[in-house]
Amino acid sequence: MLKAMSTYVYVKERLHPGLLDSLARGGAQAIEIFAARQHIDYANRKQHVREIADWFRGSGVPLNSVHSPLYADYEWGRTGGAPVNVASTDRAHRVEAMDEIKRALEIAEQIPFRFLIQHIGVVDEAFDEHKVDAAMTSIEHLRAFAKPLGVRILLENIPNDLSTPDRLVEFIRGSHLEDVGVCFDLGHAHIMSDVPQAFETLKDHIRSTHVHDNKKDKDTHLWPGQGSIDWKAAIELLRSAPHTPPLLMEIEGDEKVNAVEKMGEAFRKLEVA
Repeated sequence: MLKAMSTYVYVKERLHPGLLDSLARGGAQAIEIFAARQHIDYANRKQHVREIADWFRGSGVPLNSVHSPLYADYEWGRTGGAPVNVASTDRAHRVEAMDEIKRALEIAEQIPFRFLIQHIGVVDEAFDEHKVDAAMTSIEHLRAFAKPLGVRILLENIPNDLSTPDRLVEFIRGSHLEDVGVCFDLGHAHIMSDVPQAFETLKDHIRSTHVHDNKKDKDTHLWPGQGSIDWKAAIELLRSAPHTPPLLMEIEGDEKVNAVEKMGEAFRKLEVA
């Protein structure tokens, strides 16, 4: 499987070529950019996005995906900004959310990428049919915007009642958007039910992954092996997927940990799992 890494490990820093160089040194064969404005100012197309685009053109490392924004501000919601929520039943909020996501999608005009990783709702959001209808309208609109850019929407299983594996499959089938797929988040699956059960439900739709560990108590985004996921079994499942996805790690950064060294170690462990 293709080894890939999310820039989420550096999300508290401004993304620059040196950080991307470090991911490549750590063994990343492809990269996912986490679209948080304090990390990559995707609205600053003439400077910041161009700087990152130059690195991708020169490195030969492809941009696999962009993680859709969670907040529209530069403080990641800490100053009271509302989350970017495509399932909001408030039409004005939903339009604002879609506009923010479209700005992130426009990265593809300078750096081609395959997938936009999209949440439905926010963490712990309760199920409501009106929210599902709102999300369907949003995803249909975003899909139409993304398609000419060569980008495919992938929905992520996250810890809420709108994004369980069963409901994601229902959503895809009910929307009749056959080219919408799934980013299979193994850490979230481990918290919500278990990895084998979630994989079995989602396997036909999986096109990418988020690989991280936890102790089944909270969403900690640990390096594989630091939690309680059975990685040997998990990797066997991913290898059996109808469309073999990249092995894309999405790890919480730690100033005390050398991410480059840890990446190499984690990829080696996963390869022999």
